Amino acid sequence: MNKLLIIFGLLISLSSCIEITDDITINADGSGLFKYAINLSESKVKVNSLLALDSIEGKKVPTLAEIESKIVEFKKIFASKPGISNVKIESDFTNFIFKLTCNFSSVNTLQTAVKEVIKEISNEKNSAELEAVWLKWDGQKLERSIPDITIKKSKEFKTEDIEQLKKGKYTSISRFAKPIEKCSNPSGIISKNKLAAMVQTNIYSLTKNPKLLENTIYLFPNKN
Repeated sequence: MNKLLIIFGLLISLSSCIEITDDITINADGSGLFKYAINLSESKVKVNSLLALDSIEGKKVPTLAEIESKIVEFKKIFASKPGISNVKIESDFTNFIFKLTCNFSSVNTLQTAVKEVIKEISNEKNSAELEAVWLKWDGQKLERSIPDITIKKSKEFKTEDIEQLKKGKYTSISRFAKPIEKCSNPSGIISKNKLAAMVQTNIYSLTKNPKLLENTIYLFPNKN
């Protein structure tokens, strides 16, 4: 899922080698754990050099203090949302690695909370992407997609950055309390214990086709 890239959007626009991982665990009662990580360590030299500038192509470059303030703001607002708890954000400004974890009471509360926070702290007030449904869970199957807002910043890179984008990866992982029967994405990999499914692609391909990470994961039916 998720669209927390809006928080690190200015940082990401400085780096073309990105690794993103979203990892969701859904318990039997529909509650769960969400993890989201952005890793820019392969481009840390470039990021540091660009952060030293005042502006790039007329756009103000944020200071580390401004970026950190935005992260703190996001955490505070996100943690206040109904159904969201135990929000933690790890920020490594040496290697430019950022990790978020939280518990949620239901998939719907997670999705709603993310949309509300983005609307509150960004200019994406009426974005069509924010009205979309990225997650659907009915107790037996999970439907996942990646909205355009997740990779919006990656689409802004110049031609010379394409090779770096091809090195970047987006990994989407779904974990369950019950075994998986099958998944719809032909690139999907189901773990040996059948409790997790993964889909992975490079960032460049994802900017061209966000549907590459779409996946519907079916669990084995409950036994009567």
